[in-house]
Amino acid sequence: MNARSLRITKATQGRLRRLNLATALPPLTLAAVVVVAVDAHTRWHVLVLVPGVVAALVAFERWTANDVGRVALPCVIVAAAVWPVGALVIDAPNAYWGVSSVASLVVPRLPRLRYTAAAALVGYVAVVGAARLLVDSGDVLVGYVLTPTVVSAVVMVLSFVGERFYDIVQELEMGKEREAELAVIRERVRFAGDLHDIQGHTLHVVKLKAVLAGKLVHRDPARAEEELREIHALVSDTIEQTRKLAYAQHRLNLSAELENAKNLFEAAGIRVRVTREGEVDARAGELLGQVLRETTTNILRHSEATRVRIVVSPSGITIGNDGFAGDSVPELRGLAALRQRLGDDGGTLTVTVGGGEFVTAAAFPTAAPR
Repeated sequence: MNARSLRITKATQGRLRRLNLATALPPLTLAAVVVVAVDAHTRWHVLVLVPGVVAALVAFERWTANDVGRVALPCVIVAAAVWPVGALVIDAPNAYWGVSSVASLVVPRLPRLRYTAAAALVGYVAVVGAARLLVDSGDVLVGYVLTPTVVSAVVMVLSFVGERFYDIVQELEMGKEREAELAVIRERVRFAGDLHDIQGHTLHVVKLKAVLAGKLVHRDPARAEEELREIHALVSDTIEQTRKLAYAQHRLNLSAELENAKNLFEAAGIRVRVTREGEVDARAGELLGQVLRETTTNILRHSEATRVRIVVSPSGITIGNDGFAGDSVPELRGLAALRQRLGDDGGTLTVTVGGGEFVTAAAFPTAAPR
């Protein structure tokens, strides 16, 4: 796993942690309070039941941080000890809640024998509940055996389903990362193909003409000089075409670049909104298309964006994304080169960070319609 993939995985875990803490921790805490309030009839009962519910809450907090393994053993031991004391000593039929909750968080993340451990947990709850018959000959089948066993089994099943959902979310995040990397690779392959088309044929012709000029230099100096002039013209033309390709001027069209950027972002799982407030002329479209292409590559390679907005006006383009976590604007060499090119043509390029958004804006006032 590369560094960027690791960052995305950690970001996903952080979002899931905040979601779990916000949605599940309050009702879990309420359930713990209800268990203690219903089963505790004296202060001694509270002292027995509280360690079990505290172990469950601690295990849940560590589970949301993807660190439940560090507290798994002590939490399981404490919660497991509360259930027999509650069932056999203080008449607390809900004392199993702590051990069932802790096990539901720990067991699905075991490296092996998870299903065996789940069955053992359900069996433990049932056996302890049945042991209540040793101290109470009344009707304890429902309160101490059936209800704790069924609830524990259901909780274990739901925990396995939830763990699988968690894995799927991470796999989707990794899939989006791979799509973004593939998009960048495809762009590089396209660039390499264009470069080969421009230089491959020219270099082959130059080679042949250089050999011919070498043979004619003594026999026909005038013809050799002509061949050398043609070589010079070919090389100059190739240099110009390569320069245009390097600055994305080679057959660049703003509308095509907008569609290409939209497809790349959507393939990477990034929501994109394109707003066109007007049309620009061909010259401004080439320059703004360069900015859009470079910014698209930067977002795919260097950010963790989930949303991108693109606004095209008659004289400029604005690209904003929410995937930048820093406070200062980084130095991006590609955009720095484009800033100089736009400046030479009377335009401006600015990069700003604010309001949780990284914004690249190119203005080309001289292209605005009169």
